[in-house]
Amino acid sequence: MGARAAERRLAALTALRTQLKVELRRVKPVVWRRIFVPETVTLAKLHGILQWTMGWSNSQLHEWQIAHRRYGMSDRDWPEEEPLTDDRRARLNTFIEAGVRRFTYVHDFGDNRECVLTVEDLAPPDPALPPIACLAGANACPPEDVGGSYGYVDFLKILADPGHEEYADTLAWAGGAFDPTRFDLQATNQILKTIKPWASTRPRRAAACPRRVRFDQFRDPRTISR
Repeated sequence: MGARAAERRLAALTALRTQLKVELRRVKPVVWRRIFVPETVTLAKLHGILQWTMGWSNSQLHEWQIAHRRYGMSDRDWPEEEPLTDDRRARLNTFIEAGVRRFTYVHDFGDNRECVLTVEDLAPPDPALPPIACLAGANACPPEDVGGSYGYVDFLKILADPGHEEYADTLAWAGGAFDPTRFDLQATNQILKTIKPWASTRPRRAAACPRRVRFDQFRDPRTISR
């Protein structure tokens, strides 16, 4: 391990822990998580932490909206009139020290998954606990590419009715099963243990194309209720 990497590791291990509550807006049942992260974490690293914590796949674009500024990583396929500030160069503690206590994270501009993050507490590091952890949470996030909050409502209605003409196809599209109330805290923390908060965040480019057919494109348009 080089000197700079060792310095980053020491800073991450000795930094105050920030307790954040993450809530996905416009979705029922309400999806939320409570996480601990080092206060020195970059927004780019926090993006990766949220992807695993919420159950997403890091296959879509994202941005942060904090104190009237936007952060993220610009994509050449989606040019911006106002370029995003690079989120690899913005650290959480900078905003906390400036008095920010609530901010927004948007993932997947098609489905417009908007999370509100609230700073709940700052605590000294505990050697008995990993530097990144999920403390609690409830309910599953909607599947990727389900079509936003309205698409998710239709998706749940179909799965709640085995007699629905689209039930079998929708269940197959969802991978054979979907429980909107499921959240596995232990499995989430097993994944979070693999994230090293001191490791530098390498450049990454979110996939511009969805991994599978979107739910609203997959369905027969005659059956979509709007």
